[in-house]
Amino acid sequence: MHQRTVVIGSRSGLHARPASLFVKEATRQRVKVTIGRDGQSAVDARSLLSVLALGAQHGDSVVLAAEGNGAEAAVEELAEFLARDLDATA
Repeated sequence: MHQRTVVIGSRSGLHARPASLFVKEATRQRVKVTIGRDGQSAVDARSLLSVLALGAQHGDSVVLAAEGNGAEAAVEELAEFLARDLDATA
């Protein structure tokens, strides 16, 4: 299993638009990726409702994890995506 901790870069955290953009990117991955916060169970990164329910705010750390062929590339790509300020993207 490959996992990585990343700090949420979006000013509004993983809410509404940033969460939707993240879920869209997670859906494009060839492997299932999970996302979780300390003290909470990890959820499927392809589920918008689950990602929103995490309540991740700007500056919070989350853990991305995946298994299988392509797991490392998927986690790294999504980690870089989450670290950006998705609110600033058009």
